[in-house]
Amino acid sequence: MNDTTEIDTIMQAYQGDVPGASVLVIRDGKAVVRKGYGMANLEDHQMAMPATNYRLASISKQFTATAILLLAEDGRLDLDQRVRQWLPSLPAATDAITIRQLLTHTGGLIDYEDVMPESLATQLRDVDVLHLLEAQDRLYFAPGSHYRYSNGGYAMLALIVEKASGLRFEEFLKQRIFEPLGMRDTLAYVNGGPAVSHRAYGYSENASGWTRTDQSLTSAVLGDGGIYSSIDDLARWDAALYSDRLLSRQSRELAFHPWTVTDDADVRYGFGWRITGESLWHSGESIGFRNVFVRYPQRRLSVIILSNRNDPEPYRLALAIARHFLDGT
Repeated sequence: MNDTTEIDTIMQAYQGDVPGASVLVIRDGKAVVRKGYGMANLEDHQMAMPATNYRLASISKQFTATAILLLAEDGRLDLDQRVRQWLPSLPAATDAITIRQLLTHTGGLIDYEDVMPESLATQLRDVDVLHLLEAQDRLYFAPGSHYRYSNGGYAMLALIVEKASGLRFEEFLKQRIFEPLGMRDTLAYVNGGPAVSHRAYGYSENASGWTRTDQSLTSAVLGDGGIYSSIDDLARWDAALYSDRLLSRQSRELAFHPWTVTDDADVRYGFGWRITGESLWHSGESIGFRNVFVRYPQRRLSVIILSNRNDPEPYRLALAIARHFLDGT
């Protein structure tokens, strides 16, 4: 069975007139599988393609972390600075939290989604997350003592990028990451800003079929999950992670270092990356989207699945695809 046939079988549930997926396998710097399945837009019958842009959700965190590392390389900030040096309106309880602890989810910040007002009718932005946290003069634990995944922590990192660079977060990403790497269709999406080209819309399945569920009240928060990209652009990102083209070797080693144990004893967390054995990976889940990016840098193998549906979570599918290639090495 050839590579494409094997992956077609793994991705069978995404084929046809249903919300789809785009799949990329990179081996030794070459795309050995690059394919779309199903639909990016059910209403307009637009097929999912390699150029289709999906909301990355938490895969965005590796770009937020990279923005912080670039500013550290510039000498604009230090990873061990207190977060309140940049965001002094945060309450006194957060005084000991460092930028490094936000990167590794060890700051102890209260989950902003748990303190959103029930009356909220408009989408939150990163600065709105700050305002919610300003009212929470408490933490889950002493900074640095435990791990708890924190979307709010990455929203704070986006605001620090803005303070340290003098640019809007989406503009910093464009100027310092996306444009230099040729990721021309990738952007942190802001309502009223540039449109998402070749856009996939998110869907959820219910008893009557598929319903468009593309945006939620938290979908406009950029630092934790607001980037749209395609497998074609992520191939350029993947290539840059093997060289000093964007980040220095030292910065890449910081990002990929297993700093802390997560909720899963087999998984560590770096800066925007999970580490399991020899793999670096991150999933991304938001209303209507499920994505995963898995890298095996020593094997020069990467598997990316971007999908515009609420289920299933594609990590296991990516591992099955990876095994097809790893078993032959």
